[in-house]
Amino acid sequence: MSTTASDPLATLGTLQGVADAVDSVRKAVDRVYGHRVMRRRSNEVTAEAALRGARGSAALSGADWSLEEVRRRTDFSGGSEAHVIGAALRLTAEAGQLLSIWRQSPLRVLARLHLVAAGGTAPEDAVGRPRLAGEPVDEPLIEAPLPDAEEVAGRLEGLSGLILSGTAAPALVTAAVVHGELLALRPFGSYNGLVARTAERIVLIGSGLDPKSICPAEVGHAEQGRAAYIAAFEGYLSGAPEGMAAWIAHCGRAVELGVRESTAVCEALQRGAA
Repeated sequence: MSTTASDPLATLGTLQGVADAVDSVRKAVDRVYGHRVMRRRSNEVTAEAALRGARGSAALSGADWSLEEVRRRTDFSGGSEAHVIGAALRLTAEAGQLLSIWRQSPLRVLARLHLVAAGGTAPEDAVGRPRLAGEPVDEPLIEAPLPDAEEVAGRLEGLSGLILSGTAAPALVTAAVVHGELLALRPFGSYNGLVARTAERIVLIGSGLDPKSICPAEVGHAEQGRAAYIAAFEGYLSGAPEGMAAWIAHCGRAVELGVRESTAVCEALQRGAA
């Protein structure tokens, strides 16, 4: 985050192209919330969005299983890909329960998310806390230089402060910055991508943009592909206005594709096919 304005997140909302992305996302979200199925069956749409969002997030982390396979499985203890799928499912289930804590202590929520994701796959003393100096990070998708532990601690405090102090920025901007900053920092020894995308989900829900959690951005991130995800993220890392705008727009497109997915679910439910 390279701006020095008193409300840097709001400043990002004024970047060229960002306002259009924000408006487009809002219209898309309003359309799916207005679907007639949402009047009586929103819980079913939420549950399906959670499943599809978890599958999408796991795909970006290297476990690209079919939706049918994720739906069929009950045991995710065997093999690294199964662990990733299990972690994504647990995180999605946890996200909606952490909203009140997020507003009071974002760092506690991030610690909890890592604890939930790791699920016994990492040493107990390395779970649920930012990494220490010299500790390795397992995040194969992101190859950007790794900030040292001291920088991680400082930037996490800065991110927390921005969230706690409040911002006039649109929800999409805040969610994209939280997502991008956590990817940049990779504060934990593992599952940073899953945690970052879950934090994005929490911001979108808690902001009121997607209160029923039916617009899984993770689906859209996966649909746009890993190469596009990394390219957009490099724009965030650059700190340049056009790069930041490209990352926010990428995240906006992910939400819109998530909306499209849930609209299809609504249509299936309306036909009695789901």
